[in-house]
Amino acid sequence: MSARLPILLAMLSALAGLPAQPARAIDGGQTALLTTRSAEQQQKLDELFDQLGRETSPKAAKRTSRLIFMRMTDSGSDTIDLLMERAAEAMGNDDSAVALDLLDQVIALAPDYAEGWNRRATLYFTMKRFGRSISDVEQVLTLEPRHFGALSGLAVMLQAVDRDREALTVWYRLLEIYPANPQAQKAVIDLEEKLAGSAT
Repeated sequence: MSARLPILLAMLSALAGLPAQPARAIDGGQTALLTTRSAEQQQKLDELFDQLGRETSPKAAKRTSRLIFMRMTDSGSDTIDLLMERAAEAMGNDDSAVALDLLDQVIALAPDYAEGWNRRATLYFTMKRFGRSISDVEQVLTLEPRHFGALSGLAVMLQAVDRDREALTVWYRLLEIYPANPQAQKAVIDLEEKLAGSAT
């Protein structure tokens, strides 16, 4: 896990403030369902992120974050949506093997669908396969640097392995995107106090 952290943290700095990346070309003749957003969909998502960055009320920000989540999870493909639903059911039933197989299919079919990578990162985390989870988070943030769910998951993972300074960096980044996020606000306060105490 540690081998990937410097790369991922450097990437976070480089991606700060950048819009989502356009869909990558599929090489090798691989059949894939491209889930690139239309210009109109991307504009609406950008507007919602701008709104989220201005919200000062946690309640209002939560509503905006849910709208963003709905747009990010909408793949535009009935096939992908069905696979994601079945993966969620499998995860709910603690059937990690089935969930992983379904999410592998999602990513193979739609490699530019950030939520597929994010869901698999979450699954890997629950399986304690932290290195693979970190790798998938890297893909999520390449496709959508503002994905606050992925950033939150990354910060929690870093804290779980006592990488508090790196976790604090990620929480700071999340607050740039979602400043009214209570979880991130509390995490920053707690980590700043913890790190200040360890320095004395």
